[in-house]
Amino acid sequence: MEREVRYCTTEDGVRIAYSVQGDAGVPPLVWVPGWISHLEIDGLRRDQFGITEILKPVRFITLDKRGSGLSSRDVDDFSLDARVADLATVVDDVGLERFALAGASEGGPVAMGFAARFPERVTHLVIYGSFANPSGIAGSETMRQALLTIVKEEWGIASKLMSEFFTNGESYITPEEFAAYERLSANPPEAYATLAVMMVADVRSHLSEIRAPTLVIHARDDRIVPLAFGQELAAGIRGARFISLPGAHLPAPEEWRSIYSAMVDFVTGVSHQTPSPPAGHARSDSGPLRTVLFTDLVGHTAMMSRLGDERGREVLREHERITREVLKAHGGTEVKTMGDGFMASFGSVTKAVECAVALQRAMEARNQEPRTENLSVRVGLNAGEPIEEEGDLFGATVILASRIAAKAEGGEILVADTVRGLCSGKGFLFADRGEFVAKGFEEPVRVYEVRWRE
Repeated sequence: MEREVRYCTTEDGVRIAYSVQGDAGVPPLVWVPGWISHLEIDGLRRDQFGITEILKPVRFITLDKRGSGLSSRDVDDFSLDARVADLATVVDDVGLERFALAGASEGGPVAMGFAARFPERVTHLVIYGSFANPSGIAGSETMRQALLTIVKEEWGIASKLMSEFFTNGESYITPEEFAAYERLSANPPEAYATLAVMMVADVRSHLSEIRAPTLVIHARDDRIVPLAFGQELAAGIRGARFISLPGAHLPAPEEWRSIYSAMVDFVTGVSHQTPSPPAGHARSDSGPLRTVLFTDLVGHTAMMSRLGDERGREVLREHERITREVLKAHGGTEVKTMGDGFMASFGSVTKAVECAVALQRAMEARNQEPRTENLSVRVGLNAGEPIEEEGDLFGATVILASRIAAKAEGGEILVADTVRGLCSGKGFLFADRGEFVAKGFEEPVRVYEVRWRE
């Protein structure tokens, strides 16, 4: 495919380089790359690994963001608003009215910001390895500040350190090659400025404004932007589909091809013959209606401090034994344990509420026996269609169930209005506990207490 590099100039005088390849008669797909890029090198690498062949069903337009690659390097404004405006300048220069939009890594917030601001122009949205809330990038605030400092003070060493976050032994590019690519694609001041903006680019408020059909793809072993960030995106954008693949932020060649294949299929609505993911790593979509139950042991930290590790662990084991026995008796599936709590799922909402009641009664019976330590558990339930993947559950249904559990007091069962409605006529006694705005959700949620004491 012939690839043509062009230039356009933004309102603040920044030259933005972009490339166009593919027939004007096929659906346009605009790709916003990660924190730094280089059009010429990236194009050759897509050729090398068979990506160009995968992209034939679309007209592929990509750019070097301000401060990197072939675009202007000496720039002052690296804000998210400036980069969204750069993207608008590029698509206007190409003459695109409506198009599919994709963003990778640090380019994800740019794509999401554009899709929220210009919903009438975006037909499809694809996000790979990205985030809405940057507060957990690279694992901790200490690490983020360390990365910023070393990028600012010693770009040569920093480029090698960054490579360790982006790659692993199976990535399509070695750490040494990626470090050299970083140094070629950006000067130290621009690399620092871009990274600094990335660390504060919070677009959570935009998620509910996105109207385009959305596909979120994330690598499961991503160290710089962990998997939970992609799951949060999929949960926050209404109707979003989620796919996870093995590998690092820069994955193995076969996974890299799978990412582009999934993107092209999503944009065109046609399944093309492309490399399949390895066995056991099929794509995940929303599943059937499930009821998600969360439990949390109240005062766990204080108990461990008071009793010590050995005795505290004995009490925890008793808590785990009782919970697992009750789950098994009511057909619940243990999804995972978090040390002081459980996450479980049920195919029946009635069984889930019965299980919650049985659990509280079991704990109360246990506490009436002569003990040195009582167990107080809070329970929260929600029903919906969570994303299911390799035995785990993700998505808004799961997050809200967790938030509802956190709202409960010890010995209480709180459920979402959805659960109460599905249990209508089943003999449970519910008490309206009013509405609250759960973290990460814009609309208030009404919850009900299940009265379980006879």
